[in-house]
Amino acid sequence: MARISAESDTYGALPRLGAAVRARRKAMVLSQEAMADAAGIDRSHMGKIERGERNVTLLNVMRIAAALGCKPSDLLLDADL
Repeated sequence: MARISAESDTYGALPRLGAAVRARRKAMVLSQEAMADAAGIDRSHMGKIERGERNVTLLNVMRIAAALGCKPSDLLLDADL
């Protein structure tokens, strides 16, 4: 099985997950920088995640969910994954 990257994401999963993260972040009125800091992720990397340019590791999904006060499964449901 080929490795999934932003270029080979034929499912559109990465942009959908990024949009779900962005929507929850904005609903909490958090800046991208504050969100990245709370998740322990570099701000520029967080921006790439939100734009669907980065394949997100499970650990980073867990960090992001914790920073947003939700479960990782909530993010996946929001992204229709």
